[in-house]
Amino acid sequence: MPTPRATTTPITTGSPTRLGWLDALRGIGAMAVLAEHLLPWVVPSLRPYWFNLGIYGIFVFFLVSGYIIPTSLERRGDVRAFWLSRIFRLYPLYLLVIGLVVVMGWWIPVREAVPRDATAVAAHATMLLDVVGVGGVADTMWTLSYEMVFYLLVTALFVMGAHRRSGVAAVLFGVAAVVVGLVLAAAPLRGGWVAMVSCAIFVVGLTCVISGRLRTAAACALGLMALVLLPLGGRTPWFGVAILAVMFAGTAIHRWEEGSGGLWPVAVTTVLVALAPIWAIQGGWWWVQPSVWITTIALAGATFAGVMALRARRLPRVLVRLGLISYSLYLLHHPMLKLFIEITGDLRWSPLPVQLLMAAVFVTVILLASWLTYRFVEKPMQLLGRRVLGAWSAPAAGDRHGR
Repeated sequence: MPTPRATTTPITTGSPTRLGWLDALRGIGAMAVLAEHLLPWVVPSLRPYWFNLGIYGIFVFFLVSGYIIPTSLERRGDVRAFWLSRIFRLYPLYLLVIGLVVVMGWWIPVREAVPRDATAVAAHATMLLDVVGVGGVADTMWTLSYEMVFYLLVTALFVMGAHRRSGVAAVLFGVAAVVVGLVLAAAPLRGGWVAMVSCAIFVVGLTCVISGRLRTAAACALGLMALVLLPLGGRTPWFGVAILAVMFAGTAIHRWEEGSGGLWPVAVTTVLVALAPIWAIQGGWWWVQPSVWITTIALAGATFAGVMALRARRLPRVLVRLGLISYSLYLLHHPMLKLFIEITGDLRWSPLPVQLLMAAVFVTVILLASWLTYRFVEKPMQLLGRRVLGAWSAPAAGDRHGR
């Protein structure tokens, strides 16, 4: 998923910066997810089956989120500023894509997994789609559920002063992924009420967190809700828990880098996540077969480690630029792919040269569209968010730490 950036300065060929490598990783992840969705419909002969491109891409994204999001909160020392920045970073483009899909619905029907009632509104309002059993209007929106769960848990840990125990959290979620896979075939919490109740708690709780009223209690309540929904409301319980293990492993890597933790939790968590689907009741898909799953995890970890090792070097400008537009690229590409296929017709049996040409056309169009939405939606709204933060009265020192 696509993970929103805290504050990243673009890297140039002559001026490497500390966070440019994270943008490069986002670029890699976004293009992998794009390829996963594009190839089966346009150039099916090029789709790999010895690993899963999409899961590889989102795991790279989740490692980046785990690495940088808690650091962003700790650097600010202010949960209000953290959440306001997240809202202005995530929601404008998210709402635009929802509107785009709904408008396109007269021609390309909204997917059947989306309820046609207030349940869909509630689930989309919180972004907790996948953990309340509701499909997103854009297929890729499911990963935002786990980003949001991670934000809620990190905030709760921060206000409780337990945010430094990232390694322990990673291992515990890894163990939980194995256990949940063994005992849960489906989410016990079902029905539209889950989305409605979680939306009410989310709105009230986040209002308290941002306003400062009952902040600690509200943050803990939101964290507890996220912790309950993850295994009990998720569409694929073991997988959702494994994702959180991966994210906290990313945080543990950062703790190791700053000298406040070891790498052993990352190694243990990797083994647990690799084992999670082997005996899982829901482990029947091709991409969770041991050889494919483990290869995918290994490639995602190797990519993160490799780019991290090069963080002080000059990185390819194209990867960093792709990272800057990765959120737009991630959310836009699937609705645009549906539109593209609707216009061109089924390309799966076309001659290979035609398929390659159409793939190149689509990639060019989606990159241009993603740059436009980054330039005219994402960037202006992030600037507006900073102005709102600047206009807000500075909180007291104790308030900044959630007390």
